[in-house]
Amino acid sequence: MMDHLRRLLAVALFAGILAGAVASLGHQWNTVPTILVAETYEHQDSAAPGHADHAAEAHEHGAEAWAPEDGLERTLYTVLADMLTGIAYALLLGAAMSLRGAVADWRQGLLWGLAGFAVFTLAPSIGLPPKLPGTPVAELADRQVWWVATALLTAGGLALIAFTRRLPWAVLAVIVIALPHLWGAPAAPAEASAVPDALTQRFIAGVTAVSLLFWATLGLATGWLQARLSRASHG
Repeated sequence: MMDHLRRLLAVALFAGILAGAVASLGHQWNTVPTILVAETYEHQDSAAPGHADHAAEAHEHGAEAWAPEDGLERTLYTVLADMLTGIAYALLLGAAMSLRGAVADWRQGLLWGLAGFAVFTLAPSIGLPPKLPGTPVAELADRQVWWVATALLTAGGLALIAFTRRLPWAVLAVIVIALPHLWGAPAAPAEASAVPDALTQRFIAGVTAVSLLFWATLGLATGWLQARLSRASHG
């Protein structure tokens, strides 16, 4: 039991750091420049005359919330966040693969990684696509509840499709996956966005692509290393 736990932790550290590093490269090359451009529109919008009262109110309540400085500090925090996220998801992915029972290889790992992409990125982004600074969003609590519910239902539906072979279960899986979208995601306020639509669409495409690369790397690395360590322990 302890050997299995140590292998799980070792795999999660290796795969999580690798996938986090890959995601960080993608973010620095694609999404971070888009965010920096969007922040210029946000600052221009907040400096407009119509926002004078809001700026005064923010000043009365103290300084703005802390944020890392642009440049090296911001890059380091992004890399650290990506790697910690990678390790956390790798632990979740490795535990799910272990509960399945059979020893995975890189091919099965890739399929598990693509399932993670569907659960944690693709399905939630249908109703709640990634947002840039300066774009209106729904209430945070409402978005969190809908996101979690969507991820759980999508995971449950995919499990039914993958681990059952009967048509009624497949029909139930489709219904379960569709439920949060039939209910509808929380709607953002009907406010004009300071950010051009083209920039928003570029950001959504970039985030989705980086997430796909992250999950594919995570699944591949997890499956490959699990198989390698399993062979070593039995050899």
